[in-house]
Amino acid sequence: MKNKGRGANRTGNPIPEKLYFKIKEVSEITGVEPYVLRYWESEFNIINPSRTKSKQRLYRRKDLELILEIKKLLYEKQFTIAGAKKKLKESNLSEDKNFQPIPPNGKYKTLLKDVKKELNIIKEFLSKSR
Repeated sequence: MKNKGRGANRTGNPIPEKLYFKIKEVSEITGVEPYVLRYWESEFNIINPSRTKSKQRLYRRKDLELILEIKKLLYEKQFTIAGAKKKLKESNLSEDKNFQPIPPNGKYKTLLKDVKKELNIIKEFLSKSR
């Protein structure tokens, strides 16, 4: 496989510039067998690939980066699955410290209702044009 057009993630592994990856591609990029990826999905609820109509898994770049992080924790740093879950949860919490929720406000609620109404109009229009 050529390395043309590839970026690198924080672990240094090349990740193609794509929006979605099938399980075989994820397996090739990460070096983790598909059955292990499916098992990790059941253990780490933060890995949640979407599915096509034919039920194929579609992983996002974020999922791929998480898989590489899990692989690093389990295989290189010798964490247990429980330990890796805890570590990932701690790192997510530390990233969320800067998060400040928007206080409940009638202005935002009204704005969101308006946006939802407009999206429904667009959805109806698109469904009629098919």
